[in-house]
Amino acid sequence: MERRLAAILVADVVGYSRLMELDETGTLASLKSHREDIINPSIAEHHGRVVKLMGDGILAEFPSVVDAMQCAAEIQTGLAKKNASVPDEMQMEWRVGINVGDVIVEGDDIYGDGINIASRLEGLAEPGGICISRDVFTQVKNKVDLGFESMGEQIVKNIAEPVIVFRVELSPGATMRSPKQSPPTRWWRAIALPSAATAAVLIGAFAVWTYFGDSEAPQRLPDKPSIAVLPFVNLSGDPLQEALAAGLTEDIIIDLSKLPDMIVIDRHSASTYKGKPVKAQQVGRELGVHYVLEGSIQEASGKVRISVRLVDAATGHQLWADRYDREYSDVFALQDEITQKIAWTLAGYSTSSLEPAAGHFDGIGTVVTIEAGKGRVVLDHEEVKGFMASMVMSYQVAPVTLLENIQAGDKVHFTIDPATRVIIEIAPLAE
Repeated sequence: MERRLAAILVADVVGYSRLMELDETGTLASLKSHREDIINPSIAEHHGRVVKLMGDGILAEFPSVVDAMQCAAEIQTGLAKKNASVPDEMQMEWRVGINVGDVIVEGDDIYGDGINIASRLEGLAEPGGICISRDVFTQVKNKVDLGFESMGEQIVKNIAEPVIVFRVELSPGATMRSPKQSPPTRWWRAIALPSAATAAVLIGAFAVWTYFGDSEAPQRLPDKPSIAVLPFVNLSGDPLQEALAAGLTEDIIIDLSKLPDMIVIDRHSASTYKGKPVKAQQVGRELGVHYVLEGSIQEASGKVRISVRLVDAATGHQLWADRYDREYSDVFALQDEITQKIAWTLAGYSTSSLEPAAGHFDGIGTVVTIEAGKGRVVLDHEEVKGFMASMVMSYQVAPVTLLENIQAGDKVHFTIDPATRVIIEIAPLAE
């Protein structure tokens, strides 16, 4: 296993889903222009390497921290000039985070906590801004003509210790100012204050911050099908399996991002849920997506076992699930198979992906469960030509009276309206 010290730069577009909803074609053209005209040339000029593209995000590494810092400043300055002639509502702004740390090298990819911290720093940056770690600040403060403002300790998701963060000011002058406000007071410090009354106030404030501070208003859902692929869980505890899980997650995100009628959340946004027992509804609210893909990977009898399930983020209903036992050499083919099944599953939700005259889809399946009161049925169905592959899926049925003569275990013929993905006809097959 190869390791090396690297400066890590993570960047992504602020409000990318909103821009895609306003003008899909123009947004994609702007994204391509930003990368080809400014971002990629600047990375190359400063001896960096683009490790990967993640939807609207970029991960790059540099052998020099100073080069990474100068590259980030050049990128943000260039993008600001490019945005000057664009209407405010269509301006594409980027956030950048830079960290330095030890990375694990797997082929052309890199892994490690240093990348996770860089991603968290990027999330703290303002639109058009740059945030760096203390280690980066220490190495560049006297070597670049930039200003810095300390943001103090920041508690970020999935990082055990607080991270000391600095905001970069693109105006010349390598100065360092104190934070504009103090970092959140920890409860054990609050109760140590001499004044019991002051301590009570601080403890109460902390309780309110804990309860409400990390909550976010639900994001508006885009018109297109949108999905978040959560980091696959390594159930084996083997570091090699961890790399495989991360790689499989990333590859599925990339493949789904190629589908023209689907919005896919970038890996760094979804990675904030790694190792956390979260519900699909929470992910849907916080990331503004319709669907969530969850998965796990483990070694079983010398093979790799991969389990996946697709969940409706609004209801929590499982739309599709499957498990695969394959040789390690078949993992990449399996990735393509999983991606294709997801695309087929979501096709019924995307009216734009279907011709107006496509009509209804008919299929045959076996009833697994029925929720007659809710008008919902789960079917283990055979292939529906042109719509989806054979799999277990949950459907809404309208009107609900169609389920009156249906029982679990029945083999049925059903008809789907692709515009609404609702079963409009269902009846037991004649024996």
